[in-house]
Formats: sequence, structure tokens, C-alpha cells
Amino acid sequence: MENQPTEHMPISSPYWDIAPRSTTGIPPRPPTWRLVVNEAIETIVLAAIIWLVINAATARVVVDGPSMRPNFTTGQLLIVNRLAYRFGTLQRGDVIVFDNPHDATDEYLIKRVVGLPGETVVINQGRVYISGELLQEPYLAPDLLTNNDGEWHISENSYFVLGDNRPQSHDSRSWGTLDKEDIVGKAWISYWPLSDIGLIPHYSYTSSQ
Repeated sequence: MENQPTEHMPISSPYWDIAPRSTTGIPPRPPTWRLVVNEAIETIVLAAIIWLVINAATARVVVDGPSMRPNFTTGQLLIVNRLAYRFGTLQRGDVIVFDNPHDATDEYLIKRVVGLPGETVVINQGRVYISGELLQEPYLAPDLLTNNDGEWHISENSYFVLGDNRPQSHDSRSWGTLDKEDIVGKAWISYWPLSDIGLIPHYSYTSSQ
């Protein structure tokens, strides 16, 4: 009578040599190179997601030109908050970055919001008036006057913007009010040069403004 296999007798199989059962019951650890590759892929994917989120929420711009002196100078680097006006309200005094309303191929422009929807802006003898009230502008250089006298009525979803360096700024005085849809976001943080690093200040106005 031939010997019958029992549970104590190993049965030879060519497939068992491919994936031997662990004697401890713990699956074999993947090779080190595979762990390194997996971790590298996870890191790259996470970095890409973070980069996409940051770029969706912010923009980086460089100030070019004298139109916002003395508060912003050529070469200054700013972070723009793209979500500021999706979850908040645009206010007078905000410094905003927007697409050039008359040249889509041009770089972003940076100006300060002076007039809000429904208001009337009057410039007379170097002073700015909002619906008949003189606008106090502490961010301007001492004794600076606003040239180009005129009167502008601001329609819904539009804003009147001016550069802080009025004699050298191309703004609403020359091309009219700015449509809300052209606004990229609020100038939020200055991060270069180091002497100017920090949040960009917002100036408060009197209750009548």
C-alpha cells in the first residue's frame, strides 16, 4: 500500500516557491526601493495639491512704476488675496490689483479704491470729494494735490480708483471707472524688500465716508 500524505508531510508544489508563507504570519516587507518610490510619489502629489490651492487663492505681483509712491515702490513684491472679495466686501481705501481695462495683454495694475458704487466723485482744485464730502487721505504725501478736475458718477459693480502718486498715475481720471469683474484681488502682504515685509495697511475713514 502506497504512503498517503498527511498534514505533517509537506506536499511539493512549484507554486509554493514563488510566494512562501511567512513563518511569523506577517506579510513580507516590500523592498526598500519601493517604499522610497511610494513616499516620493506621495510627496510630489501633496506638493502639487498645495501649489494648486495656493495659486487659486493668491497671486504674486511686482510693483512697476511710480504711480503708488510713497507707499509702494518699483521692485516691491506683493501677495494678492484672490478670495478677499468672494468672502468679504471691497472697501474704500483698499489697494487692489486688476487687469488693465484697456489692454488685456498688459501686466496687472495696482491702485487704491476711492469711490464706491452709487457715489459721485468730484476732483476740484486738487481735492477729492465723495458725494459732496471732502475725502481725507492720510496715505498721500504731504501737500500732494490731485490734478485733472472733473466729475464721475459710479455705476453698480464699478469703482473709482486712483494711484497714490496722483501726478504720475494713469487711473480712473483718464479711463473711467473700473468694472468689478476686472479685479484680481486685494493687495494683502508685502514680502520684499525685507524692510517692507508685513500686511498692507488699510486706512479708516470718518463715518461720513
